Amino acid sequence: MKFKEIADAFGELAVIVNTPNSDVPVKLFSHACSRFFLIFTVLKPAFKFAENDYVSKVNDLAKASPSTLTLEAMVDRDIEAKCVRKVGSHTRNLLRVKRGLEMIRVLCEELLATEADSPLKDAAYKAYNQVFGPHHGWAIQLAASTGFGSLLSKAELFRMFNETEETAEIHIQSYVSASATAIAYLDYLFLSKNLGIDW
Repeated sequence: MKFKEIADAFGELAVIVNTPNSDVPVKLFSHACSRFFLIFTVLKPAFKFAENDYVSKVNDLAKASPSTLTLEAMVDRDIEAKCVRKVGSHTRNLLRVKRGLEMIRVLCEELLATEADSPLKDAAYKAYNQVFGPHHGWAIQLAASTGFGSLLSKAELFRMFNETEETAEIHIQSYVSASATAIAYLDYLFLSKNLGIDW
């Protein structure tokens, strides 16, 4: 897997979001989000918490895609069924996935500002603390911060994925820009339905 695959997947999402009167397909969204699964697997145990907060919930959205074409239709269906905040609802899982994307975006921004031989633990902790920290109990926060100590350096991470620093940073910057567009859309979707984003 290359970082280019991630950048391209979210670039495609950004194009749809920026196209007037277009809705985001659940299948395309879940597919783009799944591009990170391999990275989470490689970075265990530092991202063990991501299996619950991201991976399983992206898989839930993927399973919903055959019966629900767009993200907005999916949210509307949960609103109708009065199950938006119910554990396991697609809308609740979508909110958790959004947070995962936010954390990855912040982590990538920090990664771009980090020296090649620097460990990633500080960048990872900052991203986690900014996005997930306020929503996790102390036990998960402690487990996450402990796990970050095992992270590789920026250069080691790039070598693991057969990327040079130059090519990786180009693709990471593309992801940061495209994901910001996708995240802004998700914020708008939740807020326009009067659902809020802090639950």
